[in-house]
Amino acid sequence: MKKQTTLGFTLIELLIVIVILGLLMSLVAPTMFSKVDSTKVKTARAQMQMISTALDTYRLDVGDYPADLNQLLDSSVYGWDGPYMPKRIPEDPWGRPYHYEYSPSSEQQYRLQSFGKDGKIGGEGMAADVVHS
Repeated sequence: MKKQTTLGFTLIELLIVIVILGLLMSLVAPTMFSKVDSTKVKTARAQMQMISTALDTYRLDVGDYPADLNQLLDSSVYGWDGPYMPKRIPEDPWGRPYHYEYSPSSEQQYRLQSFGKDGKIGGEGMAADVVHS
């Protein structure tokens, strides 16, 4: 009589592989998700630098910074040679608009910031504000 050989995996072998993969994911996932938050802060800084460049270009053309960020896209001010942003003003990585304050009397003239993960002024860690001035 010939002995039959079967190819494939048993249910026990599949369960062991699934348990091992689950253990590996529980070790790797927290490290990967912590990188997502720090990447969002870096993205916010890069976007604010791009907006800052557009603000400086606007100032060179018009002679002063705009009252709000929408003037980078459309304005009837004398000397305006825009649009200064390619499509639209981006939202911060957490899906909220950047906060822009223009004050011609101060030394910094404008302040551009994201309120971070929590969307509120202040905060610590990933909830801290990201500021560019």
